[in-house]
Amino acid sequence: MNAPHTLEWQSHALPRRPPPPAMIEALRERFGASCSTAAAVCAQHGRDESAYDAAPPDVVVFCESNEDVAAVVQLADRYAVPVIPFGVGSSLEGHLLAVQGGVSIDLGRMNKVLRLNAEDLTVTVQAGVTRMQLNNEIRHSGLFFPIDPGADASIGGMTATRASGTNAVRYGTMRENVLALTVVTAAGEIVRTGTRARKSSAGYDLTRLMVGSEGTLGVITEVTLRLYPQPEAASAAVCNFPSIKAAVDTTIAIIQMGVPIARCELLDPNAIRAVNRREKLTLREEPMLLMEFHGTTASVAEQATMVQEIAADHGGQAFEWASTPEERTRLWTARHHAYFAALQMRPGCRCISTDTCVPISRLAECLIDTAAEVEASGIPYFIVGHVGDGNFHVGYLIDPNDPDESLRAETLNQQLVARALELEGTCTGEHGIGLHKMGFLIDEAGLATVAMMRAVKQALDPKNIMNPGKIFSA
Repeated sequence: MNAPHTLEWQSHALPRRPPPPAMIEALRERFGASCSTAAAVCAQHGRDESAYDAAPPDVVVFCESNEDVAAVVQLADRYAVPVIPFGVGSSLEGHLLAVQGGVSIDLGRMNKVLRLNAEDLTVTVQAGVTRMQLNNEIRHSGLFFPIDPGADASIGGMTATRASGTNAVRYGTMRENVLALTVVTAAGEIVRTGTRARKSSAGYDLTRLMVGSEGTLGVITEVTLRLYPQPEAASAAVCNFPSIKAAVDTTIAIIQMGVPIARCELLDPNAIRAVNRREKLTLREEPMLLMEFHGTTASVAEQATMVQEIAADHGGQAFEWASTPEERTRLWTARHHAYFAALQMRPGCRCISTDTCVPISRLAECLIDTAAEVEASGIPYFIVGHVGDGNFHVGYLIDPNDPDESLRAETLNQQLVARALELEGTCTGEHGIGLHKMGFLIDEAGLATVAMMRAVKQALDPKNIMNPGKIFSA
């Protein structure tokens, strides 16, 4: 395996490329108080939810328009200074760390829903709009945007990392739900990719190229998304199982029988124990599936009955319903807070979080071996998974002052990714490459494919100013 240790990028002592005084002066003249070099502001923009130490930028600019972003990038291009887009700071693989210094472009003020086309089931938003804000603002239309990574992430950040989440088993990921983009290129030009049409054969699919590019090819400033009708009825259910294998086998049977389940999440006993304590719940501390069904009242009832029968065939028990919005919200809030709940189980710890995705037929094998491996290590951990599409997450709770624990966790992560690749899966289902998985990308894709990716990067960003040091090591 070619995977780097968590902090390997620091050992490389990547040269900083700070903005020269003339560039700082030009930014202050253009943006006034919206340009800051204050240490606290820079520190805030140099950390995310990863286990990395902060790597702050030299200056932060709060942009409010495409033209603002273009002005910053044009200056960065002139002086060959790095540019790092910033949404809400919820990434998990060090995406927004300014490992070479430079300018953080904060897109949080670009938070307008620009155009709702309810008849076409599309909406265009600025990159700083968050997923919860979007759904609140379009609720009156009877439509909703289903991609739900858990955190209230920005739409721009979700697009840049090709986010997924709990609804992906039915509604897909950002890859399937982004129709068009406005992007500021490395030269500071404002370009538009795609249209509101549902399909096109016109040239290269630049929209798909930008989705998942992690800020390394351009700054995404506007996004056109697919929307979906709000379901007439929705119901959630929890079901416990005697083992992780029984829970996953149930999931496989549900998918293979064509049940259009909207969400199917696995929580291991460690995750349940954590959310019980944090959320004051009384869920049974056994492997559990948390499921949701969307559709008409009749179809939801039919789906639920079928799933209950499948679960029973695999030893499922304590099947419980949550039909009211309040009950469903409470359950899904607990699931979304599993990460923070787990952190509270070991005060002062840091979480090395990783994810993989495998063909669903190999999921049980991958999960069982992974759980046995980390259990034997003695490192506290938790597992949650979007098991309906073969994706799961492991959080290793380490003592940040114990280098041995960090190394053991990274070894476990390396073993997990190797297993996933052997099972014809991927090193990351939704977190992205960032700093953490650069070596794994080579293992998965091969040197020739990564060289092709580098060639695209070189063509679109010849000065390597767009979020340098992410996806690739230089």
